[in-house]
Amino acid sequence: MNHKVDCDIRQSLDKISFQMRRDYNESLRELNLYVGQDNLLSRLWLGDGITQMQLCEHLKCEPPTVTNMVKSLAQNGFIYRKRDEQDARVMRIYLTDKGKELEKPVEFKWKQQQEKLLHSILPEERLILRDLMKRLERNLE
Repeated sequence: MNHKVDCDIRQSLDKISFQMRRDYNESLRELNLYVGQDNLLSRLWLGDGITQMQLCEHLKCEPPTVTNMVKSLAQNGFIYRKRDEQDARVMRIYLTDKGKELEKPVEFKWKQQQEKLLHSILPEERLILRDLMKRLERNLE
């Protein structure tokens, strides 16, 4: 393949990733959140009371990263930690009412970001793009 085309693709992906992260981070700041914290909360919205290790596995993050997110989210009153009743060595993470109330606003931010990214892409092009992006993901596994 043409080296120039390959470089253009990589550079475009870099620009898209940087811009999306920056825009999304600014959008989440309105909710007093940072990128990544929304994914942690989304896992808890599916069912809280899980351990930090389970969050690490779900988020594919190192334990110190999850520890910092949990600490920050707890300080902001979105979650709280509680010792497991059967095993006091285990801390479980739960949503506060304030954390539960973030679900709809965060989903709205996700949809806004998605619409901004895809607004000029036709439905049939989106199918092709999705398939290509999935292939790129598999290439990196």
